[in-house]
Amino acid sequence: MTPVYAGRMAQLLDPVKAKQFLVDDLVEQGFDRVGVLSAEESGDNPNRLKEFIGSGYHGSMDWMVTTQDRRSVPKSLWADARSIAMVAMNYSPSQAYDPLEALSQKSAANISCYAHNRDYHDVIKGKLKQAAGRFAAKTGAQVKIFVDTAPVMEKPLAQKAGLGWQGKHTNLVSRELGSWFFLGSIFTDMALPFDDADSDHCGTCRSCLDICPTDAFPAPYQLDARRCISYLTIEHAGPIDHEFRKKMGNRIYGCDDCLAICPWNKFARQATEAKLQARKDLLHLRLKSLLALDDAAFRALFSGSPVKRIGRNRFIRNCLIAAGNSQDEALVESVQSRLDDDDPVVRGAAIWALSQLVNKAALKTIAVRYAERETDDDVKAEWQLALGNQENA
Repeated sequence: MTPVYAGRMAQLLDPVKAKQFLVDDLVEQGFDRVGVLSAEESGDNPNRLKEFIGSGYHGSMDWMVTTQDRRSVPKSLWADARSIAMVAMNYSPSQAYDPLEALSQKSAANISCYAHNRDYHDVIKGKLKQAAGRFAAKTGAQVKIFVDTAPVMEKPLAQKAGLGWQGKHTNLVSRELGSWFFLGSIFTDMALPFDDADSDHCGTCRSCLDICPTDAFPAPYQLDARRCISYLTIEHAGPIDHEFRKKMGNRIYGCDDCLAICPWNKFARQATEAKLQARKDLLHLRLKSLLALDDAAFRALFSGSPVKRIGRNRFIRNCLIAAGNSQDEALVESVQSRLDDDDPVVRGAAIWALSQLVNKAALKTIAVRYAERETDDDVKAEWQLALGNQENA
């Protein structure tokens, strides 16, 4: 938990002036929207979170279960909190880059727009720390900051603070920023004036629901993370279920489909924070070069990026599935080289990818060399399934 900042030699301000000071400072720091709500607010959060976890929609994210009580009630994180300032920072891609069009570049890797540069946790946390410190010094108030890593239900709190509303895809949407923005929060023990909550403006639109390649939305405003490509490529360890492999396309880290299709993005502006603007080298990564990465090269390429946190093996697993979906025979050699990988999940993904790229005879020839010496039961099962599917093709 982020430590408390306390003001020294405080110049006490009345709540209205204190809020204006904080808002002005945060805007100066590059935040696009700021709203304040009561720390007492929890609304229907406890019930919604209980239903989400009870349905198993959290998948393997067990930390959601262990932090359930703290996550649903803000004051459980800090009993002295009286106000919460929610902030939004835009990371919209440039008009020159269309994440949906990038799905057609099958031999290239598709990385979610939020991960095209620096890790947003570091960027936003640094700016919040500076603003919170100045607010504490100016008012004598105590403050704590949170950026996604603590059990804060940021999206419903941001809606209560007037920053937007949770759309049918469960992400926050803003009439000013569209769908492309990050959230963070400053908790304080000072009572500040509150902003009005935003209301739902999705209307009858269901574009985000209809475009989802894996049908991850059981109903509007509900997400089954177990079917979400962002969850599968980032949070999920182990083999990807066969049901989802072809549907993943070339998405190797996250998925932007439900965000990119949102009609409110017509109001989105390109990110102004330099550290959140896309690195050009991450927009057009070729699968062939990525499949050759060892751990050191992976860490060097994605230094400072959120991609780094999933680790090389999970990343290569995702790249292999993308290679299998590429229909690019030039990737066969790169895929085959991963059949000797130290990680069994990588080897299993390589088998599936090969089965999509080569004919029956070629796969049998390769199997003679690799399958007979395989010791991992899951990888053996991948060979059996791949060869069986080839037989039935």
